[in-house]
Amino acid sequence: MAKAILQLGDLTCPSCMTKIQKAVANQKGVSDVKVMFNAGKVRADFDQEQTSGEDLSNVITELGYEVKKLKVKETA
Repeated sequence: MAKAILQLGDLTCPSCMTKIQKAVANQKGVSDVKVMFNAGKVRADFDQEQTSGEDLSNVITELGYEVKKLKVKETA
């Protein structure tokens, strides 16, 4: 398992937050997603054998949002 933390550049409204959360949660291997609206961050726990931090970043970018920074940490 791993955790991705994505810093977003243009999260402007609560409906954006919901849209991103649903899209990331629907990715294969994602077990938990939290969008922190005020911080402009997305945190997602995922199985590295099924997806990657880059894949999650691409999903958000395809929705029209900017991902400024991606950090992936392996978890136990």
